[in-house]
Amino acid sequence: MEKLISWVEIPAVDFERAIDFYTKTLNIDFNMVNCGNEKMACFSTGEGAISMAPNFKPSQNGLLVSFNTDKKLDDALKTVELIGGQVIQAKTKIEAEGRDYFALIIDSEGNKIGLYGE
Repeated sequence: MEKLISWVEIPAVDFERAIDFYTKTLNIDFNMVNCGNEKMACFSTGEGAISMAPNFKPSQNGLLVSFNTDKKLDDALKTVELIGGQVIQAKTKIEAEGRDYFALIIDSEGNKIGLYGE
């Protein structure tokens, strides 16, 4: 098995705002798909998408998705706060050997998301 997680969808209520948030936070591009009632901004890595659909509701209390960031984690967290997100757990060292740091944020749509990096 190459990877365990096949696909992740992050709910959005303001599609353009969510795309802007993740573009700036993760420094990635998206492939846009419009399926009538559903819009998707697919990660260029093929691992998931930001999705807007009638029954998709952002939440801080559901599944936790964590992303690697190619920025320094401190820089990514500054970006989060500048563009409408909130840091709810500051940069924290992962105590397992050979691991970097993680932080928890609330994205522009109200989802709790994890970030990993240096």
